[in-house]
Amino acid sequence: MIPILDLKKQYHSIKKEIDARLQEILESGIFILGPNVKSLEKEIADFCTTKFAVGVASGTDALELALQALGIKGGDEVITTPFTFIATTEAILQIGAKIVFADIDPITYNIHPADIKNKLTRKTKAIIPVHLYGQPCQMDEILKYAKEYKFSIIEDCAQAIGAEYAGRRVGSFGNIGCFSFFPTKNLGGYGDGGMVVTNDENIAEKIKILRVHGSKNKYFHILEGRNSRLDEIQAGILRIKLKYLNEWNTKRAEKAALYNDYFVKAGLQNEITLPRANENTKHVYHIYVIRVKQRDELVEFLKSKGVSTAVNYPLPLHLQEVYKKLGYRSGDFPNSELAAKQVVSLPIYPELTSGEIELIVSLIKEFYAKKEN
Repeated sequence: MIPILDLKKQYHSIKKEIDARLQEILESGIFILGPNVKSLEKEIADFCTTKFAVGVASGTDALELALQALGIKGGDEVITTPFTFIATTEAILQIGAKIVFADIDPITYNIHPADIKNKLTRKTKAIIPVHLYGQPCQMDEILKYAKEYKFSIIEDCAQAIGAEYAGRRVGSFGNIGCFSFFPTKNLGGYGDGGMVVTNDENIAEKIKILRVHGSKNKYFHILEGRNSRLDEIQAGILRIKLKYLNEWNTKRAEKAALYNDYFVKAGLQNEITLPRANENTKHVYHIYVIRVKQRDELVEFLKSKGVSTAVNYPLPLHLQEVYKKLGYRSGDFPNSELAAKQVVSLPIYPELTSGEIELIVSLIKEFYAKKEN
């Protein structure tokens, strides 16, 4: 069995450090917003080359608190992609704003700058570009529109920590960058967690207040906030794993390159669309995604051979039952809809071996050979 991700192998590679840190935290008796959270915030800010970072309870909370900190409210329009996880749009609706979708680039799967421009109105107050699968969006165009039309940018970096566009780390381009530390992420905790990064001191201070029930001083509340605190155990674990992140991201890119080489050697280029990183980006391959026309059959075949896969994402957000009220229809975002029918994610993680990658590719070659016969 080859899993889509093997977190046990990762844990055993750093087990002594993790176990020692957990023991240290348990002995301290400090579990919420303690020294590990404070240290992690500084380390993440340094990593992302931003001035400030604020730990929160999840990536979803990071997005919602970011919108709130920027003063986005009911009636405001926020542009984002329909081809992403629903957390991005949940945050928009939770603060009462209106979701406006723009279609994706069919090669990168990221929001298409040209379609962003088509959706801009006087009510556009923010855009949430999602750096999907670990590849940064084309930020030059987005920044140009933001300056011209005067809207804010909230980068959804949940899948792309460490990724770079034109030599800069994601999260450092917009007004705010939002990260998730869900266990499956390139930098994942052992539970939920998130982080907001920014170069604006006022935004950072506001999010610090919002995450503790709108309070700057205990029992005195100046904003309508919530409970969204990053705990010490998660922060302690993440601090250890952050030391290895660059190495792990490099290994992910190496695994992706191996996949590409094996697919080319197998002569499968006509059957499969391989992931492609733009020349001006550093792709961190949170997910290794290929496109195939017989996706569901291939998934079942690989499952029968002991290879796990995933589909990220099988139904674009504009066609989800929960968003019927938005009035979108099939055909509104053709690039997103076609991608949803064809994408499949193959196993990728730093500990994946070249032999396992070669086996997966050989099984896919076997699948297509049988289809021809």
